[in-house]
Amino acid sequence: MPENENVSRFAPPQAPTRTREVIPVSELNHAIAGVLERSFPLAWVRGEISNFTRAASGHWYFSLKDARAQIRCVMFRGRNQHVDFAPREGEAVEVRAVVSMYEARGELQLGVEAMRRAGLGNLYEAFLRLKEKLSQAGLFDTERKRPVPSHPRVIGVVTSLQAAAMRDVLTTLQRRAPHVPVIVYPVPVQGAGAAEKIAAMLDIASERAECDVLILCRGGGSIEDLWSFNEEVVAHAIARSRMPVVSGVGHETDFTIADFVADVRAPTPTAAAELCAQPQSIWLGALALALSRLQNGVDRQLQSHNQRLDWAASRVSRPSHLVTRQHARLAGLGQGLNHAVRSALQHERLRLQSLAGDFPREVQGNLLRGRQRLERAQLRLELLDPKLVLKRGYAWLADLQGQPITSPENTHEGQPVRATLAGGEVDLTVTARRLI
Repeated sequence: MPENENVSRFAPPQAPTRTREVIPVSELNHAIAGVLERSFPLAWVRGEISNFTRAASGHWYFSLKDARAQIRCVMFRGRNQHVDFAPREGEAVEVRAVVSMYEARGELQLGVEAMRRAGLGNLYEAFLRLKEKLSQAGLFDTERKRPVPSHPRVIGVVTSLQAAAMRDVLTTLQRRAPHVPVIVYPVPVQGAGAAEKIAAMLDIASERAECDVLILCRGGGSIEDLWSFNEEVVAHAIARSRMPVVSGVGHETDFTIADFVADVRAPTPTAAAELCAQPQSIWLGALALALSRLQNGVDRQLQSHNQRLDWAASRVSRPSHLVTRQHARLAGLGQGLNHAVRSALQHERLRLQSLAGDFPREVQGNLLRGRQRLERAQLRLELLDPKLVLKRGYAWLADLQGQPITSPENTHEGQPVRATLAGGEVDLTVTARRLI
């Protein structure tokens, strides 16, 4: 029967008589459906969901039951798309429905137009009022939200020790980040006084400052089960926490005041743990990549500096080579000086000999004495020629850096030295030294 069809084509059947026409079953069911829809206006009905089915067409089929009875229900796709939660088996709900009949099978059913969790009316109104109040107070403002640390040193978990959510959170944290310590702050998450205890435990965790992020979590449940997280005292405790708070309360479709106040809202407790703990493998991979890049950078720097050092070394000779070049230059200068002096003396001797006959004897004597002085000077100069000394068997000693060695005190046993002789150089090693 169409959802909005409320008018029957037949009046309620009267007692059959022998002369009345026989009524087909389809017409009878249609007439009964019309009577039901006219007799029972839209009403709210409460019960537990049973045998819930989502058809491929998008329609919902289920039964509502209590301790003594049950009735089949249908909620068409155009209606159920406005329901803000996912119905589950055994969940207590309230439906706004009209009594009707599924004519093809002659089954009584409720045509559901709206659905809410049982008791949602008053609680939902209280939820909306508190949400508006806290929103006006700025507790939901994006500006006050803090990011979750990417690599927290310690993670805190505020939940009940008996909650399945705690096991899920601890298992997830152990799997993803076994190196991160976890501190559990036990607190009841349901029942009388639970909200005040949750707020007090949040304050304790904030005051101790033992962790870098707090996970506030519990598993799913009815709106009554989750109501502790809709209390104002919990909202203010979350807002004044010193560290970021991740809310993982209920299932993905559940929303609480704590979700709006928390710095980050996770759809489930497990998702909250995943937000707080990046997998260890990701960080190890990032560290390995950073180490590889660092090693490559150091290698490139070393190669560059080695190349510069080789280039500089190619332009600087060894000290011993410098000494050798200086010796050769000194020898050349000595030869040039000796040749120049000899040439000058020979020239003066010839000039004096030519003039000797023209000067008086006294002058000749002066010339002779001058010549003798020149000859003695020449002899002294020749005696100063280092090669003449070396030719007599002497040697010039120096260390490998070219520094002259003038005393045995400047040497030590095993020291390599270089001896310059008249005909070349000899490398020696000091085996003993004796002072005179």
